[in-house]
Amino acid sequence: MSHPSIHAQTTPDKIAYQMAGSGQAITYRDLDRRSNQGAQLFRALGLQKGDHIALLMENTPVFMEICWAAQRSGLYYTAISRYLTADEIAYIVKDCGARVVITTPKCMDSVAPLITGLPGEPTFYIAGPAQGKFKSWDEAIAAQPATPIADESAGYDMLYSSGTTGRPKGIKRPLLEPSILVPNPLLKLLCSTMCGMNEDSVYLSPAPLYHAAPLRFNMMCAALGGTSIIMEHFDAEEFLRLVEKYKVTQSQLVPTMFVRMLKLPDDVRKKYDMSSLKGAVHAAAPCPADVKAKMIDWWGPILIEYYAGSEGNGVTVSTSKDWLAHRGTVGRAVVGSLKILDDDGNELPVGETGTVYFAGGPQFAYHNDPDKTQRAFNDRGWSTLGDVGYLDEEGFLYLTDRKAYMIISGGVNIYPQETEDVLITHPAVADVAVFGVPNEEMGEEVKAVVQPHDMAHAGKELEAELILFCRKHLSPIKCPKSVDFEAELPRTPTGKLVKRHLRDRYWAKVKKTPAQA
Repeated sequence: MSHPSIHAQTTPDKIAYQMAGSGQAITYRDLDRRSNQGAQLFRALGLQKGDHIALLMENTPVFMEICWAAQRSGLYYTAISRYLTADEIAYIVKDCGARVVITTPKCMDSVAPLITGLPGEPTFYIAGPAQGKFKSWDEAIAAQPATPIADESAGYDMLYSSGTTGRPKGIKRPLLEPSILVPNPLLKLLCSTMCGMNEDSVYLSPAPLYHAAPLRFNMMCAALGGTSIIMEHFDAEEFLRLVEKYKVTQSQLVPTMFVRMLKLPDDVRKKYDMSSLKGAVHAAAPCPADVKAKMIDWWGPILIEYYAGSEGNGVTVSTSKDWLAHRGTVGRAVVGSLKILDDDGNELPVGETGTVYFAGGPQFAYHNDPDKTQRAFNDRGWSTLGDVGYLDEEGFLYLTDRKAYMIISGGVNIYPQETEDVLITHPAVADVAVFGVPNEEMGEEVKAVVQPHDMAHAGKELEAELILFCRKHLSPIKCPKSVDFEAELPRTPTGKLVKRHLRDRYWAKVKKTPAQA
């Protein structure tokens, strides 16, 4: 059993979280006190086990304080990207049923349009002094006792992952564990067992906290009693400097970060001591084989790759030793068991490619979307993320496709349907297809292929107009970096878009790894 409240008693003055740039830090004593006060406030506002809160803020210690307050009061906490549009933010806040929304001065302009003053809307707080219609989070919790609430129970995150059709969906897991002292077993497996994290760890967090892996790894670091150094934003050389400065022992990264570090001049890369690193976990996007090989050569065999979704329905893990012996693998199952099925639901033998399922893994549901939940499971209760791959004779998984042409750019999942739904509303667009194309640094970037109503209007001017139009409705990361034009898009007689025929043109000259093919 482990929890920040335990470490507040044994090592109260130890730093739990520290910002890499500002140096702002919070000790275990303060984390325990402020999370207790936050939990007391939630109860005072009438929130009970199973209710929801939402937070939208930059990387900051208060982010983690709020998550721990929700964790110890049995609440679901939904972290929202600060780069979404007001409409996207409003949808998530409404869909998750947030009773409380908390932001910061830096992000308040994104949240302010949600405040209407109408009955039934959430209570809106801002870190620091009250501003406008935002109440002060600091003042509100300062008025609460710093003792645990009487009915502590474990809460959990409910994060949103866009679907291939329509709006993003919250991934909801049942609140099964009443004790706040029992770490999530999946996270403990990845962080402690596979990566070696413990109370002596110094964990460097280079990514936005609203993403699933950074949030959960930072939660687990404090559960284990270590110290997290949180970067305000990623910079390749700064990451290396911080590893040396703090003698960092573990980190969690995405392949884009590897690419940027490898592109640093040799003299820059070699001047920092990386010997303290014991585990570098990566996931979220396919890592090019050459990039991974160079990272192992540079840092040693400390890279640990895992394949999993925010759904948490199963996990595979590949150590560097595994990967070097099975180049391109994403590992063997450590949560659930792997099954490869054909389109009729029949189990396929070793070496044959089909849809990847996990049997016996944890259950989950897509919030407010029973149809999508049902489609994720077969009649045997096995679940899939929609990825395609095969197993070798030793049970190692190789991915050969990604779910429904999801785009992964810099470790961020982008689903083309949202972008297509916006572009098709432009008066000049007759048909549109959106998919990922190769990008050396980010892995993939968003490409749109448009069938205009009049090909005479196709060109740079319309391309710029469509990109600007998209940016008015969606966050920039979801918008195309470029637009090409076709007189007619490939569709079947039944009207189904054959996107592969378009996408393959852009990937044909790229040497594919097993995870990209």
